[in-house]
Amino acid sequence: MGKPTELLQGTLDLLILKTLALEPMHGWGITLRIQQITGDVLQVRPGALYPALTRLEHHGWIVAKWGESAAGRRAKYYTLTRGGRSQLEREAEQWRRLSSAVTILLETV
Repeated sequence: MGKPTELLQGTLDLLILKTLALEPMHGWGITLRIQQITGDVLQVRPGALYPALTRLEHHGWIVAKWGESAAGRRAKYYTLTRGGRSQLEREAEQWRRLSSAVTILLETV
């Protein structure tokens, strides 16, 4: 398996929203889930994750509430809002269009 891939600018929000659409989770859980689902191809650094969570919360796309982790530690759990689900749909469609266009270009040039 190759080294982890850096995320393209703008994709982190999409990945976080999609991950939270599955279930509420804390920041470290989001990082692990993205890494797990992508087979370790994508890794999110805390220095990128937490500012993104703050930004998504500011937009009203996620909400945070303190809870207890499985390890018994206090952790902030993030949940997708209705507005966040709508944003996820918009961003997913934009990503599909972009990735389709890039695929077409790569296959024809």
